[in-house]
Amino acid sequence: MDLHDFYYDLPEELIAQDPLSDRSSSRLMVLDKNTGAIEHRIFRDITEYLKPGDCLVINDTKVIPARLIGEKEGTGAAIEVLLLKRLEDRQDTWEVLVKPGKKCKVGAKIVFGGGKLKGEIIDIVEEGNRLIQFTYDGIFEEILDELGQMPLPPYITHKLQDKNRYQTVYAKHEGSAAAPTAGLHFTKELLKQIEDMGVKIARVTLHVGLGTFRPVKVENILDHHMHSEFYQVDKEAADIINKTKADGGRVIAVGTTSTRTLESVADENGHIPVKSGWT
Repeated sequence: MDLHDFYYDLPEELIAQDPLSDRSSSRLMVLDKNTGAIEHRIFRDITEYLKPGDCLVINDTKVIPARLIGEKEGTGAAIEVLLLKRLEDRQDTWEVLVKPGKKCKVGAKIVFGGGKLKGEIIDIVEEGNRLIQFTYDGIFEEILDELGQMPLPPYITHKLQDKNRYQTVYAKHEGSAAAPTAGLHFTKELLKQIEDMGVKIARVTLHVGLGTFRPVKVENILDHHMHSEFYQVDKEAADIINKTKADGGRVIAVGTTSTRTLESVADENGHIPVKSGWT
């Protein structure tokens, strides 16, 4: 498959820069896979396409304010740091994306928030990413919540006024560098309405990582390197999904992150095990 096969015209004026006050009032495009017919609806109309016995799979990851703006110690040069992945064996060390990279060689020190948080580049790893070791007083998550910004997609140019609007209403497990955007349009009321219809909801976790910010630079998309993302499917979610399939119901994944989770864990028979790991 060639990259140019996916080109299409997207007028800038049609890119919404600010979220609607009512999440479920966003637009919904429905494609009938059998006829190719397209309908334009409102998101809350999704209930018309669900039925009792279905299972909706949602990603309950929570976005962290992973974008930090600091100054290089000694020169005052502005440095942008995007937190990608916390090292499991070194909780004060993260794999990050830095801009501009040429100013951040091993040994470079970066100051954030007037010194509330400091970091030192200790290694350069795959694709030019850096490992940064942080020093701070207090609780890292609280400092990050104060100093960090939500890393919005590059086509969103307006400043985010409310951090919660870049979270799903069911966000629970912190770790994503970006939101699982397909889920942003659900409200708690809509989810309850869906459950009251007899639709089961299975919650899985996939932390959205670097891949969502990386452009595809190869012409043959099969040559594109997909970054790994951490996922977790617990027993409750696995049981719901497997029972739905056994009973002849439909399993409907909300967005690409839920889909990637299911594709990563399913065996050759489509059975979903209890599992965690990297895609």
